[in-house]
Amino acid sequence: MTKLLPSPFSSLLAVVFISLISIVHCCSPKDQTALNAFKSSLNEPNLGIFNTWSENTDCCKGWYGISCDPDSGRVTDISLRGESEDAIFQKAGRSGYMTGSIDPAVCDLTALSSFVLADWKGISGEIPTCITSLASLRVIDLAGNKITGEIPAEIGKLTKLAVLNLAENRMSGEIPPSLTSLTELKHLELTENGISGEIPADFGSLKMLSRVLLGRNELAGSIPGSISGMKRLADLDLSRNHIEGPIPEWMGNMKVLSVLNLDSNSLTGQIPGSILSNSGFGVLNLSRNALEGSIPDVFGSTTYFMSLDLSHNNLSGRIPDSLSSAKFVGHLDISHNRLCGPIPMGSPFDHLEASSFSDNECLCGGPLMKTC
Repeated sequence: MTKLLPSPFSSLLAVVFISLISIVHCCSPKDQTALNAFKSSLNEPNLGIFNTWSENTDCCKGWYGISCDPDSGRVTDISLRGESEDAIFQKAGRSGYMTGSIDPAVCDLTALSSFVLADWKGISGEIPTCITSLASLRVIDLAGNKITGEIPAEIGKLTKLAVLNLAENRMSGEIPPSLTSLTELKHLELTENGISGEIPADFGSLKMLSRVLLGRNELAGSIPGSISGMKRLADLDLSRNHIEGPIPEWMGNMKVLSVLNLDSNSLTGQIPGSILSNSGFGVLNLSRNALEGSIPDVFGSTTYFMSLDLSHNNLSGRIPDSLSSAKFVGHLDISHNRLCGPIPMGSPFDHLEASSFSDNECLCGGPLMKTC
């Protein structure tokens, strides 16, 4: 059998092909320079996660927390989280601590899709405004630091953004109007900052949002009516702000909403019956407001509350008898109101403690040491 020898042309193609493979797997020099500048503004003293970020090695091969596109060699992901199950944290037996700031050089990573620099406790400074030029960004997670300043005014330019988490920082200013242009946004978390002003009136244009966590800020004004059109919204937390006005009746008609936290605001008026009769709610917290009137007698066999907290309001009248027909009520707190009359018999009242009913005008029976 005649053995075929490779032609010079085919050998040349093989060399070119092998060279291309090596090229596409190398980190972009521009991206590597940007990452080194990014690193130089940060200090992580305990775990040594930046020890793998050597100037003499390819940033796409073994740099902790860095991922690249295999074809272009461009950096697509920075994933540095100070609380992790990664072996480097388990070996150290501690969560991470990092100081420093976010260098604007991160904006040179123009293929960046995910930017996670979360739970490091000590990172300060402001978010570089140039971050809004990173058109491929889908995730920004900077939670759990000491970041100050405002949300970049042109955040709405990031049209692919699906997750924005800036919780547990020291940010201030208002929610920028452009944020409501983020039509792909699914998760928004700004919890525990100093963000003020009103929730934008057109907030409901964020149709893809399923979680909105804005608690523990300085937000004021009323609940925007546009939220009623957010058909995917499952979790809404506006607690510990300065939200005022009545609770809208339409909130009880939202089909997907299952967790609603409005506690510790300045809400007034009566509790809409639609909220208590909505069988989709699992957690409802309306405590520490100025709600008044009676508790609507609208509970039924499909009522299922893991937690229902109406405490610290000005509610009056009797506890609704229909509450005893609920399918399940795990935790109930109606203390610190002006309720009166006997506590109904049976579930859920037979497994609740006296603290659930304390500090009312004239409740009696049940777990209270007071006969009717």
